Amino acid sequence: MINIISRWKDGLSKTRKSAFGQMASILGASEINNETWDGLEALLIQADLGIDTTTSILDSLKRLTRTAGLIRANELFFALKQELRSRLETPPALNFEGKPTVILVVGVNGSGKTTTIAKLASRFHAQGRKLLLAAADTFRAAAMDQLQVWGDRLKVDVIVGAPESDPGAVAYNAVQAGVARGVDIVMIDTAGRLHTRFNLMEELKKVNRVVGKAFEGAPHEIWLVMDATTGQNALQQARAFKEAVNVTGVILSKLDSSARGGMAFAIQRELDLPILFAGLGEKPEDLMPFDPHAFVDGILTS
Repeated sequence: MINIISRWKDGLSKTRKSAFGQMASILGASEINNETWDGLEALLIQADLGIDTTTSILDSLKRLTRTAGLIRANELFFALKQELRSRLETPPALNFEGKPTVILVVGVNGSGKTTTIAKLASRFHAQGRKLLLAAADTFRAAAMDQLQVWGDRLKVDVIVGAPESDPGAVAYNAVQAGVARGVDIVMIDTAGRLHTRFNLMEELKKVNRVVGKAFEGAPHEIWLVMDATTGQNALQQARAFKEAVNVTGVILSKLDSSARGGMAFAIQRELDLPILFAGLGEKPEDLMPFDPHAFVDGILTS
């Protein structure tokens, strides 16, 4: 348990030092005044919570200050911690009852999607689940090669198409193979795409439809990989993916490389999607199930 807590604190060190680490100086022993609120607002925005989320948090804290009679700024520190915790939902338990459970993984170029799939495969494989991976990012040879390397390492089969072949066909074949082989999970890596490229988003919709034809009810999960280093800029991208396909959860990659971890609160508020996993380092075991309490403790230490 101690190792898990320290892993979260280590992984969130950049976010903690960049903005949240300055909270203690603002929320010290002085009385709460206008400067306290101004300083707190600036730090929350700097931490990439976004203006709307920041305003909502400050409104809640101001109401609490009046009703609870808070006077000292250090009392506000603990109130802030509780407020932040209340805004992050515990992710739902993953349901792998389908045989197979088909997971479509989507995201923009450079979000860390293929690496994340490899880490998820390592996690699920260690749990004793039988896996099949699909390299449907047929326009990027490196992505197919990377997934194949991980498949070989984990002794997990990877369905690969010819370079620049139809990604829908690869996804279809993978799902049918998963059904025939009785695997537990089929994970499909899709091509990274800019949310502004209409034709690419339409292609993603096609892959989604084709998977449903291969196995009724599929995909059972559509996970969006978001690069934490892009902060608020990723929200517009996420909205486009949510509109194109029925995204069921978010994976925050590269959280250890980001000073913008506050975006997690904006994701919860503005997208209404659960954060399922967070990338806290390079190793497979550093992809951790999202823990709201460990996250808040990791960015905000007294």
